[in-house]
Amino acid sequence: MKKTSAFLLLFICICNISYSQTMAKFVDSVRKVYHIPELNYAVISSEKAIEIQALGYKKANSNLKAELRDKFRIGSNTKTVTSYIATLLVKEGKIQWNTQFFDLFPELKFKSNPAYYSVTLQDFLTFRANLIKWSYGNETPTKKEIKGNEWQQRYAFVSWILQQNPVVEKNEIYWSNPSYVAAGLMLEKVTGKDYKTLVTELGESLNIKFDFGQPNVKNVKQTWGHDENLEPEKPAENFKLNWLSSAGNINVSLPDYTKFIQLQLQGLLGKSKTLTAKDFEFMHYGFPEFAFGWKWYVDEKSQLKYSFHEGNPGTFLTKVYLCKDRNKAFILFANVQSDEAENGLKIVFEELKKKYE
Repeated sequence: MKKTSAFLLLFICICNISYSQTMAKFVDSVRKVYHIPELNYAVISSEKAIEIQALGYKKANSNLKAELRDKFRIGSNTKTVTSYIATLLVKEGKIQWNTQFFDLFPELKFKSNPAYYSVTLQDFLTFRANLIKWSYGNETPTKKEIKGNEWQQRYAFVSWILQQNPVVEKNEIYWSNPSYVAAGLMLEKVTGKDYKTLVTELGESLNIKFDFGQPNVKNVKQTWGHDENLEPEKPAENFKLNWLSSAGNINVSLPDYTKFIQLQLQGLLGKSKTLTAKDFEFMHYGFPEFAFGWKWYVDEKSQLKYSFHEGNPGTFLTKVYLCKDRNKAFILFANVQSDEAENGLKIVFEELKKKYE
């Protein structure tokens, strides 16, 4: 009965949305119905935040109220940052899209699978290097097999990955975190800087505070992630997050991430001072379905093109959608990963599109 009443309440909220006001009341009703402890969202243009809200609680069953400064693990949306750094380095001439991995790491070639001998930075960043999938739940390799400092661990991890058999034919898309780990290793090699430094320096140039890992490790009053049973993820260091740094380990607040997404909109509209509109279009739409860190599609109803990405690192969900032709972007951050939360965020996105598209 309670569940039925909750869905009825949500239906009433949808029917009574006032489009002259912000969507906060409606979004908060979705948050409650779909059991999302904290839901932060933003609607932005290339120049301003049209709406930005923090709703709910940082931790389920706590009195830690949501704040805009709260940090969320953005999971695979890290790939949008990695691809942007790569694009800048290509523009600077420090690396090329067709730079082959083994040109930079010839010492690893002899023990790697020959299927990977010609893979390039572009192959890795566009998911066309046919590497296996690997994420936080994989049990091999173990921590005992991957030793050294953080960079040495990533190096050993990529070496192990490249010894495995390919899984699809080359040039087909295969969603693989290790592809981005290998790309990140290449960027580290040509700059002489580790990935965290590259991201931190980018953040400093954009006045964005990027960080890494679970937000509650450094501060228990920060955002807590939750699993599908609404169990909070306890503060802990996870060595696998380091291995996957360039694929999915950044945490950031919503206001700071909006700055990065505004940069993308500005670039697509030809307003960037660092890259051309063509550079941004190549990054977002340069290949079918998935280009450099960005998936894309054409909306069936509006016929508008959207580039987007989603992060789902186990206890958080983050989604971002950009529409160049409307100069709009929609960003959704949730501190739980569940099918329920996925459905809730879909509803929020569709309603935001109705109002702002």
